[in-house]
Amino acid sequence: MPDMKPLSGKVMLVTGAGNGIGRAIAMEAAKAGAQVVVNDIGASLEGQRESSAAAQDTVAEIERSGGVAVANGDDVSDPEGAKNMVQQAVSAFGRLDSVVNNAGILRDCFFHKMTYENFDAVVKVHLYGSFNVSRAAADVMREQGSGSLIHMTSTSGLIGNLAQANYSAAKLGVAALSKSIALDLARWNIRSNCIAPFAWSRMTSSIKVDSPEQQERVDRMKEMKPEKIAPVALYLASDEGAETTGQIFAVRNNEIFLMSQPRPVRAVHRGEGWDIDSVTRHAMASLKSSYVPLDVSADVFNWDPV
Repeated sequence: MPDMKPLSGKVMLVTGAGNGIGRAIAMEAAKAGAQVVVNDIGASLEGQRESSAAAQDTVAEIERSGGVAVANGDDVSDPEGAKNMVQQAVSAFGRLDSVVNNAGILRDCFFHKMTYENFDAVVKVHLYGSFNVSRAAADVMREQGSGSLIHMTSTSGLIGNLAQANYSAAKLGVAALSKSIALDLARWNIRSNCIAPFAWSRMTSSIKVDSPEQQERVDRMKEMKPEKIAPVALYLASDEGAETTGQIFAVRNNEIFLMSQPRPVRAVHRGEGWDIDSVTRHAMASLKSSYVPLDVSADVFNWDPV
C-alpha cells in the first residue's frame, strides 16, 4: 500500500529547530513523511553559542519516532552557513522542497536605551538570516521548478510592542521580504508565506513580568503550545498549499488568522495642490478620524485564545 503521508518525498530545512516552535515543526514534519534538516547553533536567547546538542537532540527524537533527519549547526546570519545547510539538505536527501525560517534571538529594551550592537544582532539573525537561507535555497528550488519558503514574522512587527524596536523592525522586514520573494520567484513555482506565531517558547519565556496584568498575559501564553503552529507550516510546505503565496497568517492556539497587508485607507484630493495650511485644515482634518491607533499586539488580540 503506498505511503499517503502528506509530506512524503519532501525535504524540509527548519532553522532554530533545537527548541520551541522550530522543534515542534521539525518533529511534526517528520511524522508527516518529510526528511528534515534540523538547524540550530545551540545559542542563548541573546545569540551566544552555548551547546551544539540542541539540533542533535531534535534529530534523536525524530529518529526514535521512526522519522528521518540530520542535524546542522551553521549560523543563519552567516551567508556561507546558510549555503552550507542548504547544501547539506541536497547532499543528504537529493533536493530541498521547503524552508522554515524560524531561528531567532531577543535583545529587548526601550528604544532610548538600545545600542547599535543589540539592534544589529537581532536584525542579522531574523531578517538577514531569512534572506541568507532563502537566497541559498532559491537556487536549488529554481532548478527543481518548485519550493516553499515559510518565514516567521510577529505581531510585534505587524502591529507593535513595547521595548522591541530591533525585533519589530526585523519581523516587519521579514514580511516585506516574503512578499518580494513571492513576486520574484512565482515563475518557478516557488511560493513564500509568513506565519506570526503565538506560542510559549524559549523566546517568549524571556518576557519581563512586572505587574499582575503581565503575569496574567504570560499565564495565558503558557497555554499556547508550539505544536499548535505546525499544521499551518506543514500545509504551506505541502502540495495542498501550492496556490497559497504572498500571505501572512497568525496562529494562536486553535485560531488561524489571515492578516491584512498595508493598503490605502482613505484619500483626499485638492486640484490646486497643497500648502501647509490646506494640509492642516483640509487633509489632516479629513484623515485624522482614520488614523491607526498606537496599539500594541495585546490591544488587538485582546480576547482569550480558544
